[in-house]
Amino acid sequence: MAQIEITPSAQVYLAGLLAKQNCEGIAIRLFVADPGTPKAETCIAYCRPGEEQPDDQIMELEGLRAHVEKRSLPFLEDAKVDYAEDRMGGQLTIRAPNSRMPRIGDDSPLEDKINYVLYNEVNPGLAAHGGQVSLEDIVDNVAVLQFGGGCQGCGMVDVTLKEGVEKALMSRIPELAGVRDVTDHSDTSHAFYK
Repeated sequence: MAQIEITPSAQVYLAGLLAKQNCEGIAIRLFVADPGTPKAETCIAYCRPGEEQPDDQIMELEGLRAHVEKRSLPFLEDAKVDYAEDRMGGQLTIRAPNSRMPRIGDDSPLEDKINYVLYNEVNPGLAAHGGQVSLEDIVDNVAVLQFGGGCQGCGMVDVTLKEGVEKALMSRIPELAGVRDVTDHSDTSHAFYK
């Protein structure tokens, strides 16, 4: 399992929160939303009985159980959850230095592979025009993309999609069946080419 540290003070604090829930068997769940992307966010949520996932990794701690989402494990490597008391009561902090690091391999989920190519190969080129593209969904192995910034409403977006983004994604990710744009291009206020 990934090296995740939940300090003794954080364990006491989290166990106290769980005790206030009046729910037998409640635990916490650690995961990273949008892992491997610049918008990655490390989260702790309640995990009521029945909400756990079969492939969760379990951490038995002092006074509580933590479920760690399997998909998030590589992004939680070297993560630290801490609680520090202060004049305002206290603050729970989560430091996950690898949450935004793109980590992909042959067995990585399709979403991670697409985000890796978008954020490391496609978006740096689009940034020169003030644009960017993000993954909105995957439907039947087709990447559904949203363009923003200088790409939204741009007169060259079809060329960018077909000759740039789609070629980059399809050449790097063989299991991808296609690419679709769901951006509303009627707003041309920030378009690079009109």
